[in-house]
Order: sequence, then structure tokens, then C-alpha cells
Amino acid sequence: MKLHILAIAAHPDDIELSCAGTLIKHAMAGQAVGIVDLTQGELGTRGTPEIRLQEATAAAKVMGVQVRENANMADGFFRNDEEHQRNLITFIRHFRPEIVIANALNDRHPDHGRGGRLIADACFYAGLRRITTSRDGVEQLPWRPKRVYHVLQDRYYEPTFIVDISSAFQKKMDAIRCYKSQFHDPASGEPATYIATEGFLNNVLYHSALLGKRIGVEYGEGFISENIPGIDNLDSLLLPELP
Repeated sequence: MKLHILAIAAHPDDIELSCAGTLIKHAMAGQAVGIVDLTQGELGTRGTPEIRLQEATAAAKVMGVQVRENANMADGFFRNDEEHQRNLITFIRHFRPEIVIANALNDRHPDHGRGGRLIADACFYAGLRRITTSRDGVEQLPWRPKRVYHVLQDRYYEPTFIVDISSAFQKKMDAIRCYKSQFHDPASGEPATYIATEGFLNNVLYHSALLGKRIGVEYGEGFISENIPGIDNLDSLLLPELP
């Protein structure tokens, strides 16, 4: 399956919290979008891996992505080494994305920063023909995405660019709310966590609104590019003006 955008992140719900609006917009425009979760989130305080899988599947339907797979790496203990890079290279070569969206390069959760670097390195190595991989018994051809963009997660960094997600924001929140086991539920008897506080989802809204304000729209999502992205002409940077 050839994808235009492949979003890869350490845990189920990382993508929803950070870049679901962008994926929704591209999916609504008819582009092929997919997700690979590195782990099952099995170390999460609330819920179970089985519940998280059901929630991730439901969220994928809300976002309109064509495929969502899991690399089955160990939550908390995966590393940016040859074994894990080769695992991820098989997904990159299988889906052949033009753009990869990855975890932040540094963040509150150690898996996020480690995942961000693992994803970026695997994208580069996927283009080297002397690294051989196979999937379902078939040898894969090399493939290197044209761009790798890193999301903003818990910590704020100055973004390289911001995507207007105003038209997709409500669907983004619907996708996040699919993770009922992870976020605030007054009826839940499970332990409280950083993301399960009553105000956490409001913080998602405020963060999106702040980024949107930076570019003169209602809601936005920020991305960091280690390489300067090029444009065809100056008009590529223009957004439609609000009435």
C-alpha cells in the first residue's frame, strides 16, 4: 500500500494528541494516510493493551486513516538500535510514504524523544539499498521519505511551521476521546495520571488555539523540521484570509 503520509509514534494516542487534525485534513482531501504505533502502551497506568488497541482502532476510523499497524516494540524499553531500526524500516518500505510524521525529539516522556530519533534514523536507513529487509517473505526495495516532520508534544518548542486545523479540530477531539481508558472519567476507579486530570483535554484545546493564533486561524498544530522545507513560490505560504 502506497501512502502519502505515514504518522509513527511511540504510543497509541500520541498521534491523536499531537497531529490528528493534520491527518484528518489530508485524509479528507483524498490522500492516503496511515499510522504505525511503535508499542501497545502496555506500561500505561490505566487500561490494558487490549483496550488500547480497541481505542486506537476506533480513533483511526474517526480520523479516516486507511491503515493502522503496531510494531510491537516494548513500551519503555525499545531502543534506537539496529534491531529496532530494521523493524521500522520494514514498515517504511512497505508503505513508501512521501512524508513521515514522528514523535518530538525531546519531551517529558523518554519514549517520545527516543522514538522521534529512532523514526528519523530509520527513515534515512530505509533508503540504503545495502540494508536488506523483507515482509511476508518478499524482499523489499529501498525507500526514503522526502520529509520527516516532528510533532510538538508535552513540551513547547518553537515550531518550524504550523498547520491550520480549524476545520478538523472537532474531529481531532473526537479521536482523542476514543481513548476513554486514558483520560478523565469521574466514574473510573483507576489511578489518576498526568493525562487523566479533568483539565488535560482543555490544555489540548488551549495549545491548539495558541498555535492557531500564531497564524491567524482558530486552531493549529505545530511541527519541527530538522531540514528547512522548500516552497515553490511565496504564494505557497498564504492562507485564505478570514472574512
